[in-house]
Amino acid sequence: TSESEEEEEMWEPKKKIARKPRLPKKTEAKTKKAAASQSTVARKMVKKVAIKEEMDVSLPIPPVEDNKMPLLKPKEEDVDSKPKSLDQKPKVPKKMEINSFQGKNKNGLESDEKPSTSVTVVGNQVKQEKCEEDFAFDEQPSKRIKLNAHPEGKPVKNLGGSKIKEEFEMNWDYVQALSEITNVEPWVCANLIRLFQEENTIPFIARYRKELINNLEADALREVQQALEELRTVAKKTHTMIQKLKKEGKLSSCLLKGLLNCRTLEELDHMSAPYKTGSKGTKAQRAKQLGLEPAALSLLQNPGELNLFSYIRPNTKGLENIQEVEAGVQHILADIFAKDKDTLDFIRKICQQRYISIQSTLAKVSSKNGNEKDIDKFQLYHEFSCNIRNIQHHQILAINRGENLKILTVKVNIPDGVKNEFCWWCVNERWRPKQFLKPEFMKILRSSVEDAYKRLIYPLLCREFRSKLTSDAEKESVMMFGRNLRQLLLTSPVRGRALMGVDPGYRHGCKLAIISPTSQILHTDVVYLHSGQGFREAEKIKRLLLQYNCSTVVIGNGTAYRETEAYFADLIMKKYFAPLDVVYCIVSEAGASIYSVSPEATKEMPDLDPNVRSAVSIARRVQDPLAELVKIEPKHIGVGMYQHDVSQTLLKATLDSVVEECVSFVGVDINICSEILLRHIAGLNTNRAKNIIEWREKNGPFINREQLKEVKGLGPKTFQQCAGFIRFNQEYIKTFCSNKKNELGSGALLTKAGALGKKKCKPAPCASQQPNPLDQTCIHPESYNIAMRFLSLIGGNANDIGKSDMQQKVNAVIQKEGLEGTAKRLNTTVHTLQLIIDGLTQPEGYDIRTDFDKPDFKRSIVCFEDLSVGAVLTGKVENATPFGVFVDIGVGKAGLIPVRNITEAKLSKMKKRRSLGLGPGERVEVKVLNVDIPRLRITLDLIRVL
Repeated sequence: TSESEEEEEMWEPKKKIARKPRLPKKTEAKTKKAAASQSTVARKMVKKVAIKEEMDVSLPIPPVEDNKMPLLKPKEEDVDSKPKSLDQKPKVPKKMEINSFQGKNKNGLESDEKPSTSVTVVGNQVKQEKCEEDFAFDEQPSKRIKLNAHPEGKPVKNLGGSKIKEEFEMNWDYVQALSEITNVEPWVCANLIRLFQEENTIPFIARYRKELINNLEADALREVQQALEELRTVAKKTHTMIQKLKKEGKLSSCLLKGLLNCRTLEELDHMSAPYKTGSKGTKAQRAKQLGLEPAALSLLQNPGELNLFSYIRPNTKGLENIQEVEAGVQHILADIFAKDKDTLDFIRKICQQRYISIQSTLAKVSSKNGNEKDIDKFQLYHEFSCNIRNIQHHQILAINRGENLKILTVKVNIPDGVKNEFCWWCVNERWRPKQFLKPEFMKILRSSVEDAYKRLIYPLLCREFRSKLTSDAEKESVMMFGRNLRQLLLTSPVRGRALMGVDPGYRHGCKLAIISPTSQILHTDVVYLHSGQGFREAEKIKRLLLQYNCSTVVIGNGTAYRETEAYFADLIMKKYFAPLDVVYCIVSEAGASIYSVSPEATKEMPDLDPNVRSAVSIARRVQDPLAELVKIEPKHIGVGMYQHDVSQTLLKATLDSVVEECVSFVGVDINICSEILLRHIAGLNTNRAKNIIEWREKNGPFINREQLKEVKGLGPKTFQQCAGFIRFNQEYIKTFCSNKKNELGSGALLTKAGALGKKKCKPAPCASQQPNPLDQTCIHPESYNIAMRFLSLIGGNANDIGKSDMQQKVNAVIQKEGLEGTAKRLNTTVHTLQLIIDGLTQPEGYDIRTDFDKPDFKRSIVCFEDLSVGAVLTGKVENATPFGVFVDIGVGKAGLIPVRNITEAKLSKMKKRRSLGLGPGERVEVKVLNVDIPRLRITLDLIRVL
């Protein structure tokens, strides 16, 4: 073959290989066979060998020969495709010794000798294969190549969606479907599918891949991820159903097309219900078994020749008379109409234009023998009707709960006009017979359409509407739970003071725990404040507060907390603890008792009684809320709406993801943080966190991020995901390094001898022992060289990170050249440059939580009965729901600010709002609108956010 032909034909095999990373092995085997047979069979085999040689050549050539296309190719094709390995390998310094020749592979020069040894058999082909095939280590590179799928290049918008390869192919496009469901641009969806396929975590994508996702928030990323999972579930179940029907011989081409068109589980159920094993079969199937299908099809296609009387069989049930035959034909036609995609699309379209309502009424059974208290809870929904377009999420969840408790009866109301229009369209347009119909056949057709609507299509529509409303309401509830949890986890820590935690109780007393500013337990005790010994116990409390110089009391909001709060407020008002100016705050103790008996608490505080452990937990929740709350399963923290009614898997996945996002964005100091906190860093899990702690205990503190690669189980992918969120306190490391130098100075000879004695021990390279000032920032190691180039551009020094000089130098350059100009000059994206600037200018020890609210400290108390309409109070948001916000105003019962009273004008401009609304922990000024003492309800109006 001539060279030009080779070039033309080369693309076809290349695509195949790029899609399937394991192909090179087979190629090797085939090439060996080809080489062997070449010597024996000369002429006939020449063509085959030539083709096989082309396949081998095709991979290494594109990056060299066709430079413009492959810039997008690595992002368009699967990430494992080999061409990428040539460019990407230099970024992976880990485990070099294993595949030393792969390291050399990347420069076309050095790789001549070593790779050739692994493929000598191929003969004259060696030269071309050398830089592409690492036969001996085929699997390993493909795993490692994943590391930098999207280097710091330009944002690639045209990542063609059609190129995305999913495990289960359907008749619809994943990118398009995802874009329609989530309202996110298709190019962003395509990038996200790719990023999730490469096992990137949400915190990593949200912070370090902004240019590829159009700067989306973590919440939006979670939504896309969940929608993608749902689409994949539908596709997987569809293919399982297809395989099953194929086995049973029930799969027709029409059914296959219908199944591959399904986008939701409801549609899939509707299509596959009649074929499920165990079902008696539908009326249509029973009619088909009696041999009436030809009659039904003939009625539509060729009614002139149809004679229904010929189907009568007097001794067969279902065919005994003309009425039974007509009923059978009608059932088959109704089934055909109800399964037809165009027919269903038409009725869905009509429904979108009509007023469709959902109605709930008090169930007849419950009104006779139900629990009155439960029935009263659903008073709003005893006679309720609302357009399905306007109904609120919380209303749907309330109706569903009432229905599950058999208190309410719910139905979807579709007007008769829909049915009439649909029946007319079916008879006159969609299913209009090919020829003139006799009146009796016309009657069968009409009744078939009505039967299809009433018996099959109307119930399907009701199920679809209910299912869609419920799933949207559940998602909103879970998202709301996630937002509230984030706000709670990011509550500003109260550092630098000793705290007294109080877990209130009646009979078993109030448990006390005093913790130091560094979270160490100084003292634990039990006092009995509510059994007539209050005055005597006050002496003990005063003595403890003075002894440990503690002026802040943290009270858990469990049993007896109102009395305990009143007790402390009374002593503070009388200035009993003078000279200390004592303040107290109330904190949620949700999950504290569950944590106190958990294995983690036993391991952390083995000598303490579980009751006292909860007091320690309550105090630590104010000192460092994030570090303490991650120890508790998120759903027990309890800031949500209808959390027990929603899908528990979805709830768990979302909340775990929110915890991971919060811990990652705040960052952890690798040398002092707990194993529990480490687990929640993006990319890490229980085992990896354990290995990091073990490495730390064995080798002393980590000096820099590169050392993480030495930890067992931390591969390049994990390192890429977690490195940016792990911090290093530079002062601590400098002190450690200087101490180590002194030790080494005195015992250098000894150490040398010891190191030589062990076979495996290799002297660590000096570079990995050097602290890197960039490790204390949020800059990712993949951008360190850009950060260093930027530093040299502004004339800064890495040791000045976070100082005011650095801020001035950065500002000077950015004002002169602009952000985009500087990014172009450094050959990076604006988002990456912005992140580098943030990392360099943020002060040392910067914590994103300082922008959030601190707990509300008080000295006095108000009672429920003291409240009067018009009173203006301050309070703290306890929980946010779609219908309003619950605020703790210190009277033992939270008041509700209805959502209509929360307007944009009243929200503070200073704070960056993720969405229009308030979250747990925020302090607000409110006015009392209404006090309902019998029902213990307080309605508030929002004045402003403090």
